[in-house]
Amino acid sequence: MRSVAIDIGNTGTKYGIFEGDALVKQAYFDGQEQLPQELLNQTFDHAIVASVAGDPQSIKSRLSVSGSVIELSAQTALPVFNNYKTPQTLGVDRIAGVAGANYFFPHRNCLVFDAGTCITHDFIDSSGVYHGGGIAPGLQMKFNALHTFTKRLPLVQRKDFDSPLTGQTTEESILSGVLTGTVAELNGFIHAYSEKAADLVVILCGGDAGFFESKLKGRIFVIPELVLFGLHRILAHNV
Repeated sequence: MRSVAIDIGNTGTKYGIFEGDALVKQAYFDGQEQLPQELLNQTFDHAIVASVAGDPQSIKSRLSVSGSVIELSAQTALPVFNNYKTPQTLGVDRIAGVAGANYFFPHRNCLVFDAGTCITHDFIDSSGVYHGGGIAPGLQMKFNALHTFTKRLPLVQRKDFDSPLTGQTTEESILSGVLTGTVAELNGFIHAYSEKAADLVVILCGGDAGFFESKLKGRIFVIPELVLFGLHRILAHNV
């Protein structure tokens, strides 16, 4: 089976082409208007599209698919149990992420951090039950907010791998507050979940995963394609 999984995010669109369960091609493009020729020049057996940035119809309508085209929503059947109180408000990227975590680490307690425009954390237990998580501003959003909602703070956009603990200039203080502070935030979540869930697996994905990889405590698995694999698993569950 040749299938495609498309993840439309706040800042761009990722896609993955699968042959059976193997991811054979993945790429990223801006917006939704200019679909890569890689997607336009072939026919897929099945497709799944997930969007947190509006109606994905413009992409769906241009795909050539001989079988099913699934738009991930709260009504889509899942390979995990969703215990979220308001599934209709749950970001489709979040449920795809935990479906991916459960695929890579079945029968394990998993904490997933997706460090992108926002930083989300999501917990799925060893029985495949998704319990929810949290949403916070991402690094760039924090930098932008400090500049936008104050009179004098500059816009800082550096994501130094050695951000200071104690800032001695205004820029260093912003780096400490945003970068060092966010690392402490994520480490705090890891500690809290480790106390409630034995043998916790911590997984990182998202555009800023590289910044956090060496800074978080314990063993961290970085899986950039996590959401794409989760989407593929959801697709396989429905066809």
